[in-house]
Amino acid sequence: MCGLAGLCDFNKKHGMDNLISMTDVLRHRGPNDSGYEFFENENFNLGLGHRRLSIQDLSKHGHQPMFDKTGQYIIIYNGEIYNFKEFYEELLGDGIKFNSNSDTEVILYLYIKYGNDFIKKLIGMFSIVIYDVKDQKIKVFIDRAGVKPFYYYFKNGLFAFASELKSFFCIKEIDKKIDPNALGLYFQYSYIPAPYSIFENVHKLPAGNILEFDLRSMSYTQKQYWSVEEYYNKEKTDKEYEVIKKEVSELLLSAFEYRLVSDVPVGIFLSGGYDSSAVAAILQSNSSVKLKTFSIGFDNKNFDEAPYAKDIANFLNTEHYEYYVTQKDCLDLVDHLCVINDEPMGDVSSIPTYFVSKFAKEHVSVVLSGDGGDEIFGGYPKYFIGNKVYRLSSKVPSFVKKAAKSFLLLLDIKILEKIFLKLTGQKMTNFSGKFRKFINILDAKAESVFKISSQYFLKEDVAKFIKNYSSEYKTSYDKFGCVNGDYFDKSMCVDFQTYLYQILMKVDRASMAVSLESREPFLDQRIIEYLAQVPSSLKLKNGPKGILKDIVYDFIPKNLLDRPKQGFVPPFEDWLNGDLKKFVDDCSNKDFVEGQGIFCHVEVVKLKKEFYEEKKSGYKLWLFLIFQLWYKQWMINER
Repeated sequence: MCGLAGLCDFNKKHGMDNLISMTDVLRHRGPNDSGYEFFENENFNLGLGHRRLSIQDLSKHGHQPMFDKTGQYIIIYNGEIYNFKEFYEELLGDGIKFNSNSDTEVILYLYIKYGNDFIKKLIGMFSIVIYDVKDQKIKVFIDRAGVKPFYYYFKNGLFAFASELKSFFCIKEIDKKIDPNALGLYFQYSYIPAPYSIFENVHKLPAGNILEFDLRSMSYTQKQYWSVEEYYNKEKTDKEYEVIKKEVSELLLSAFEYRLVSDVPVGIFLSGGYDSSAVAAILQSNSSVKLKTFSIGFDNKNFDEAPYAKDIANFLNTEHYEYYVTQKDCLDLVDHLCVINDEPMGDVSSIPTYFVSKFAKEHVSVVLSGDGGDEIFGGYPKYFIGNKVYRLSSKVPSFVKKAAKSFLLLLDIKILEKIFLKLTGQKMTNFSGKFRKFINILDAKAESVFKISSQYFLKEDVAKFIKNYSSEYKTSYDKFGCVNGDYFDKSMCVDFQTYLYQILMKVDRASMAVSLESREPFLDQRIIEYLAQVPSSLKLKNGPKGILKDIVYDFIPKNLLDRPKQGFVPPFEDWLNGDLKKFVDDCSNKDFVEGQGIFCHVEVVKLKKEFYEEKKSGYKLWLFLIFQLWYKQWMINER
């Protein structure tokens, strides 16, 4: 795991000092080594920079940028290839003499031998940049799930790229103009999906893509080499459930063991849920050495999963570590969170993710997580709720739905909330917001059910809230109708391309902030491709994550795992009502908001009122606060 940066300036204004600045601002991603190569060509200046976190081959021989023996090809690379040793014999047979034991050198020679098709052979996570000096081309390859980020900019003869947006703040010629439509995506989904970024002319390379920049023509092309959608659209397997369970178990073991490949200590994040427990259980049962597991707890017991994780760790007999975070710890981090996340990202679980990463780094340099399990096995309750709404929406004629919507809009929401409480005995958070979302779903096309249910701000809210907002950018949420299969298949396929990306961004920033490599074993393409072709009727035969649960029960008693899904969410609403209220007031000050020229202040006032007076969910206010803190850090302080 590393950080990379580079530029190609056709105006020849930028030099080595600019490259070093772009690269060294990523020191947290790679504190062990740095490398810079700068080329002054007749038509352009080109620089490649790298910060290294040493995981494979800790010697100087793994230094990057790395050249092949002819000097024609140069590579910089961020990530890990877990199966790289399997290609040694083949490449040695081709006459290759290796100078290192690193995966970087294997990648380079595989590319030279196979061209772009080399990517199909790799199992791992990566952003790979290869410069072909002879053909005058830069090629970028990003992994299938988009675990390793890659940003790029091209305008007015300057092409620049980096692992994080921070690098672009080192180049004053790069525009830092906020894109109001991309900002709309942030408020809708709590992050900005690829290929967009918070800034105009800055893009993220989407998962499973290749970007090729031709230095002669000053142009680039982008091509998708892998898509999860392709596998969901294939014919479903007709294998029996027990056969599927056995084959998935074998794939899990293989994928998990691959992720242990390292020359430094490895641990596991353990929450006590099915995903992380599966990783810990399967690996510990196949190891004679105690694995290190890490969990984090809160002093607020309503949000504390640490006791569950400890029970699992005790049963598996791992070497378990736990750390309790206080409210003060969390509040102290909120402002700094916007330094770590150099693009607005509202996922409140970034806070515990950072703390567990920082804690784990005291003992290991690599951790395995359970991320991706919900998206590929079908673990979110929203899939099941959405399926019922989707089926209802598909069957009911549009005129009936319109009439129902008109009737429901006449009802008093507060009375409805009291009726709901009396009927169910449960108080639903943000009842009015969810009721309004339900009404919008009721009137929408069936294909829009999943998209609308995934939003915090609806499109019409965003249009009123953000000045200069003109249109809703297309995202993978709009591909719902392009996926074959039932609602479950469509939802999981779209979630893999959207919500999962947010999780991966969060984990990458939080772990890399403390120079810790995080690996996601569930995101092995063999598992993803296999499960995409399993009918949802079998995948979810025994409820959410049915197959995975049945596998885990072979290692851990059901009573230790069977509890309501909790999530990694701290009590942020308590903070908004407490110590963070001053931040909210400062960020919503009329003079400040109108000076920004981004938001309609009247709508900001309404947003505060919804939470503080009407006692609605605080998540929308949290998104606003996080953006404002980001704005102060990057758009004011950086000036």
